[in-house]
Amino acid sequence: MDTPKLKGQKRTLIGKRVKTLRQIGRLPGVLYGAGIESVPIELDGREASRLLSRSSSSTLIELDLDDESHSVLVRGVQRDVIRGNYLHVDLLKVAMDVLIRAEVPIELIGEPPAAEEAGVVLLTGVTTIEVEALPADLPDRITVNLENLENLEDSITVADLFLGQGITVLTEKDELIARPIYQAEEIIEEVVEEEELEELLEGEEVEEVGEDEAEADAEAEVQSEEDG
Repeated sequence: MDTPKLKGQKRTLIGKRVKTLRQIGRLPGVLYGAGIESVPIELDGREASRLLSRSSSSTLIELDLDDESHSVLVRGVQRDVIRGNYLHVDLLKVAMDVLIRAEVPIELIGEPPAAEEAGVVLLTGVTTIEVEALPADLPDRITVNLENLENLEDSITVADLFLGQGITVLTEKDELIARPIYQAEEIIEEVVEEEELEELLEGEEVEEVGEDEAEADAEAEVQSEEDG
C-alpha cells in the first residue's frame, strides 16, 4: 500500500489566533519527534480531514513540510464535540530505523456461522492491540475474519493473530477478540461482574472502617499522653 501524503507549512499564528486559520479552511497542528524541535504547522483542512478520517495511530504518513519530507504518525487529534470536524492534530516524526510502539485497531469482517443458531450472539473483546515494530512495518489495521467461528467452542484471541516478521505483539496473548456465546451466558457474565464489583466495594468499606478505627485509637492515645 502506498504511503499516504500530506502537504503543510510552518505556522506563524499561534494561541487564540489559530481560529483565523480554521475560518479560511486551514487545520492547525504541531510536529515533534525524532531529531527536531516542536514546530507549529498548518495543513489544508479538507485534505487533512479526508486522510485523518481513514487513518489510525499506526498509519505511516509522509508529510511534506516546506519542501522537507518527514515520516510521521498521528499521535493526537482534537475535534469539535458538536460538529465532529477536526480542530488540531499532533504529528510525531519517527526515525525509520528505530523500533516504535503503536496501538493498531482490529477490524472484524464476515459473519460467524455459529451465530446463525438461535440465541447465539457474538461477544467481542479488545478492539486494538499494542505492537512494536519499525515504522515501515507497522500495520494500518488488523483484519480478523469471523467466518472462522463455526462452533460455540471456537474463539479468537490475540494469540491467534499472525502479523508477520518484525512485529512484536505486546498485548497479552489470552486477550479475547471474539467468540460466539448463548445470550443467557452473556447475562450470567454480567451478573458475575456486578457481584465481584459489590464484593470489592464491600472490601473497601471494611478497609475504610479499619482505617477510621486506627485513626481514632491513635488520637485517643495522643490525648491520653497529653492528659497524663
